[in-house]
Amino acid sequence: MADVLLGIETSCDETSAAVLVREGAGVELASLIILSQDVHRVFGGVVPELASRAHLATLPRVVERALAEAGVGWHAVDAVAVTSGPGLVGALLVGVSYAKALAYAGHRALIGVHHLEGHLFAPLVEDPELAPPFVALIASGGHTLLLDVPAWGRYRLLGGTRDDAAGEAFDKVASLLGLGYPGGPEIERLAASGDPARLRFPRPLVSEGYDFSFSGLKTAVLRAAQASTDLATDRPQLARAFQDAVFDVLVSKVERALEATGYATALLAGGVACSRTLADYAAARLRGRARVVAASRRLNADNAAMIARAGWFRLGRGERSTWTMDAHAALPLPGLEASSYSPFPQHP
Repeated sequence: MADVLLGIETSCDETSAAVLVREGAGVELASLIILSQDVHRVFGGVVPELASRAHLATLPRVVERALAEAGVGWHAVDAVAVTSGPGLVGALLVGVSYAKALAYAGHRALIGVHHLEGHLFAPLVEDPELAPPFVALIASGGHTLLLDVPAWGRYRLLGGTRDDAAGEAFDKVASLLGLGYPGGPEIERLAASGDPARLRFPRPLVSEGYDFSFSGLKTAVLRAAQASTDLATDRPQLARAFQDAVFDVLVSKVERALEATGYATALLAGGVACSRTLADYAAARLRGRARVVAASRRLNADNAAMIARAGWFRLGRGERSTWTMDAHAALPLPGLEASSYSPFPQHP
């Protein structure tokens, strides 16, 4: 088992490195560096080729800084964990190639980590007492998944998105409202001044099973924006109504999953879970029913600390990646099991 582990994350537009160290019987985060690529703001979204080039130029410096802040020399690092998928394949290749070289050259253990499993482990970095079973919602720019987690490393898929992921919907709605990228923080900021009683959008699939769909909601916002005679005045109301609709759907599915599983903990993960508004809304709605767990904003965004923590878990089980490990744009979640829960609500 590792005593010092270096984590690397390059799945999209954040170049990140982190160092975990053994502390007694536990593990401690010694450093975390996240370098966001601002160039994509110009285009209103991530440009894969630019992301890959930026990772290539900055990853060595980010890793060196992470080691320096942790007070750890190269000689002390005995394991490397890296995101191997899913994500932008060019961006992933930069991190995977670099991690493989570091591991091979230093005779270090190597472990490829699934990006979404990393998100599940993010709260564990701050709360070492967190333990399954729980219902987990992973909501980001590329994914919206609802999982039953009976144990670490065991996952049952309850539902997923049929079209746009929640974060993708936020980005697209922000764009059509003339806001910046990424869309989630921009909409949350604007929605804070919106009147919740002024406008209401439909809640897609809110009463149907565990799956999600946000493309129709996005269209409803577009039509409302086009019908506005004073968009500058109406933007806060549109942002608030859209955000309320998305969060209502997300938490409704979590609530249904808690009822089906009987669990008393709900975990919110992924970029959308960076929203304090979502965490507060979920906590208020589930009060008395379940504890809501969400990592801090820094750890819910794409970062190497969550990859390192998931890698630490996998290495602790004796798992290792071989030198043939590759990057994959699409990758099945490890430990995924068939779900026994009906996708439809049961009626008497």
